[in-house]
Parts: sequence; structure tokens; C-alpha cells
Amino acid sequence: MLPSAGVYYFPWEINSSVPEGEVLRTFGRLCFYDLARSKAVLTAQHSSAQYRVCVDTKFVEPFQAQLGSRYMVLGEAEHREGEGPVVKARILTCVEGMNVPLLEQAIQEQRKYFLERQE
Repeated sequence: MLPSAGVYYFPWEINSSVPEGEVLRTFGRLCFYDLARSKAVLTAQHSSAQYRVCVDTKFVEPFQAQLGSRYMVLGEAEHREGEGPVVKARILTCVEGMNVPLLEQAIQEQRKYFLERQE
């Protein structure tokens, strides 16, 4: 069974307010990967701050981790003691070369469209 499409979250929006079990999509550069612990960390720059997203890779292993490359993840949010929110990855795709400003603009347009549809 395929996971649901998921709501796009910018990496800087993933915090404790994301509901437990929420299916989400996000992106970032892979800066850390530990196969033994099934853990990866994606980073993203926004304004002058660096944001980190922890990813549980148990369901997508083995995969060819390319540190420094951009990845997109689809999974569920899980809150863990001492770690904050973790994305339990169902799909983890290398999207190196993706136009990030264009993706950010598309996400904003999609949100605007969904808001207009609800009214």
C-alpha cells in the first residue's frame, strides 16, 4: 500500500507542533547517515539560520547515501524523548539538482490554492 501524498512542510516548520503521525514531505541536504542506528539528518538554510530534520531510515534501507546531496523525504512525524520530532521515512529520494527556490514557490502556491478552495 502506498503512503498518502503528505503535506509539504519546510524544514524550518518541523517542530513539536507537527501532530504525531502526520504524513508529511520535506527536503534538505543529507549531512549525516548512520546505517547501524537507521538515522539520517537533513539540513536546510533559511534566512541566516540552519535547520536540522532527523529522519528514521529503517523502512527505506539499504540505500546509497550521498552525503551533501539534496534529498526529499515522505513519512510520518514521530515525537521522541530528547530528540524532538523525527520523520519516519517511507520514501527517501535523492533530488540533487532540484531548483529549491522554485520548489518553495510551488509549495506556497499550493498552500494558497488549498486555502482558497476551503473558503
